Amino acid sequence: MAEPANPEPANPEPVPAAPSRWVSRFLPAAETAGGRVLDLAAGRGRHVRLARSRGWRVTAVDRETGPLAALAAEDGAIAVLTMDLEAGAAADAMQTVGAAGAFDIVVVCNYLHRPLLPHLPALLNPGGRLIYETFMLGNEAYGRPRNPDFLLRPGELPAAFDGLLTVLAFEQGYEAAPSPRVVQRYAGTAAPAPAALPPAGGESGTRGGTRGGTRGGK
Repeated sequence: MAEPANPEPANPEPVPAAPSRWVSRFLPAAETAGGRVLDLAAGRGRHVRLARSRGWRVTAVDRETGPLAALAAEDGAIAVLTMDLEAGAAADAMQTVGAAGAFDIVVVCNYLHRPLLPHLPALLNPGGRLIYETFMLGNEAYGRPRNPDFLLRPGELPAAFDGLLTVLAFEQGYEAAPSPRVVQRYAGTAAPAPAALPPAGGESGTRGGTRGGTRGGK
């Protein structure tokens, strides 16, 4: 009996998931000197690959890091941190994550652990950007997750970061593609560093300071 012309492989390789369009939209190319991205709950590394393709150095965090370790073994600009983000105090977890310094971009996609939310802005450098996307209430009608502990409430992300970040973009609601779901998406920036004052001293600086002080006192 003849064999089939194109037999199925015994263990086909999984097709890597495409990056989120939201993350792709708000993740710019790195500056010439590079920069640091944090991918929390990084999964199999779809956004790690995206960030590296745009010139960023990446720290990827997850509880199970086998696929991420494989990426890091091939690329010295990828660091992997194996961590259960929901074990222990959220502040301690975020302190461990940020121990090597702040990040220019923080990405969180398809993951929600509410105690972490108020700590995320502190992981950003001045002018840094948080890119967040996950499911919200209403998604339970279409698939997982269905547990409200893992579903954002309407308007929850902008409320969580109000006064901590400046909103770049926000959207929420139902979408039919790539599969029916209800999602919430947020992008925000940390306040930039204040402009540096010119150095003190010099004739012109002294005169300007004297005149300004005298007039202000009248």
